[in-house]
Amino acid sequence: MSEAVEPAPHAPEGTTIEIESKEHPPTPRHRRTLYALIEWLVIIALALGVSFLLRSYVVQTFYIPSGSMEPTLLIGDRIVVNKLAVDWGTIHRGDILVFKAPPSEHCGEPVTDLVKRVIGLPGDHLTSRGNTIYVNGSPLNETWSHYEPLGQAIGNVTVPANHYFMMGDNHPYSCDSRVWGTVPRSDIIGKAFLRIWPLSRFGFL
Repeated sequence: MSEAVEPAPHAPEGTTIEIESKEHPPTPRHRRTLYALIEWLVIIALALGVSFLLRSYVVQTFYIPSGSMEPTLLIGDRIVVNKLAVDWGTIHRGDILVFKAPPSEHCGEPVTDLVKRVIGLPGDHLTSRGNTIYVNGSPLNETWSHYEPLGQAIGNVTVPANHYFMMGDNHPYSCDSRVWGTVPRSDIIGKAFLRIWPLSRFGFL
């Protein structure tokens, strides 16, 4: 014969039966792990935000793909450009600038940005005779390293307002303002001030 099973007692009407939950509140260890994860996510988000702002408005790194700035900058060098030096500072003759490639630039493979040295400032008159560059009638004293001969001559150029005449230090092998004209200030990205690679050539420019 089967054993009789006594039915479970019914709770009186209006009585609440408390059922034990299988879910347990997070332990202090779990909470610490969660807080640490949130902290790291916030730190990463802040770091990415700061990096974006720095790259957009303060500094940016660039790779040198050609020999037009030899011997100052070699192929493969990596440089840091200060954007605030252009936005809030003054551009001087002899500065090395990174700027957007002019639409008329057609010296080889299409490029987005170029790096050259400032030779002529707004209002300057430039010309050349032999290997000598003349600025406002006086020979330019190139105190920086560069290669001669001059190569393509400079005709008679008067630099427009808010424009700059740019040349590569490797004079005979540089495609620059002698070919595609002056560069408007609005196209200048920043001043190159530091070489960070290779480490053997690390230093200020």
